[in-house]
Amino acid sequence: SGSRPGLALALRQGLPSTGQPSGALGRVMAAAPRWLWAAAAAAALGALLGAWRWAGRGRRRRRGRLERVGTVSRLVVYPVKSCRGAAVSRAEVTPMGLRSGDLRDRFWLVTKEDGHMVTARQEPRLVLVSVGCENGCLTLSAPEMTKLSFPIRLPRKNRVRDCRIFGLDIQGRDCGDEVAQWITSFLKTEPYRLVHFEPSMVPRKSKDIINRFRTTDEVAYPDCSPVLMLTEASLEDLNSRLEKKVKMEYFRPNILVSGCSAYEEDSWEDIVIGDVELKGTVSCGRCILTTVDPDTGVMDRKEPLETLKSYRLCDPSEQHLYKSSPLFGRYFAVDKTGTIQVGDPVYKIVQ
Repeated sequence: SGSRPGLALALRQGLPSTGQPSGALGRVMAAAPRWLWAAAAAAALGALLGAWRWAGRGRRRRRGRLERVGTVSRLVVYPVKSCRGAAVSRAEVTPMGLRSGDLRDRFWLVTKEDGHMVTARQEPRLVLVSVGCENGCLTLSAPEMTKLSFPIRLPRKNRVRDCRIFGLDIQGRDCGDEVAQWITSFLKTEPYRLVHFEPSMVPRKSKDIINRFRTTDEVAYPDCSPVLMLTEASLEDLNSRLEKKVKMEYFRPNILVSGCSAYEEDSWEDIVIGDVELKGTVSCGRCILTTVDPDTGVMDRKEPLETLKSYRLCDPSEQHLYKSSPLFGRYFAVDKTGTIQVGDPVYKIVQ
């Protein structure tokens, strides 16, 4: 009923206060039979009402019924791939992942001089590098290193480098020699560079990495997906099987959810948080990166990965997707952007 005044207004537009048309429109209407204009008005009203009803049905059908499944307990943005995450209380969810001010999730990447990516799989001590943002600058800090600050918006004279992530090409603007020297000095193995993904650059297609994604799903430097979600209950269940307990930082989720059962996230398809809608795609197949201690930067190479493999391998019908990787957490694409915050209820859409 709230839409009816709007429909009436649409039909009234262009009419003076007398309710009669004026000017050329009035002369044309005066020359036409009254029944013709009455029929036209009825047809227009019917079309508007039909569109209104169809749109309403579409909204209800798309959203279905909301069923609460948990609460957002933590939000984390990882600006530099494999470096320490920045916990935030509120984040914007963009088509390419979480954003908090100038910090965007995995929009910076450490590379070799030939452009190939470098992660904590090759350089475990990357997890000790903390990343922040101050006055339009990105900051890097690490044990026994002087804090470094450099502009997020880089000079156009800085070289755009061709990079490779899991066999796919992507570009990044070089952050400069001072940054490269800082990272190289900290890791003490070989020369490295840091690059930044800029909005004008072409992102990678998630579907080129895992076919379950849609052609519209895109990322900068994440492995494959804009958003990774994990539940506290899943982590607690894993810890109940481990001699040495692990914490959330081993698994690097963007959204941690409380108040649900272990591995419930495996079945989440359509999720609503605030005004954000997320589409479940695939589970996260885990690798040796999970054996890097986020507090020491030492790679164990065994746990918690071996324990996960003992009970979290995929169904044989999905081995083409996950191979021998155990599953822990779920990847999501973004259906509707918006803002989420710690404490927000998490709903699933039930059709």
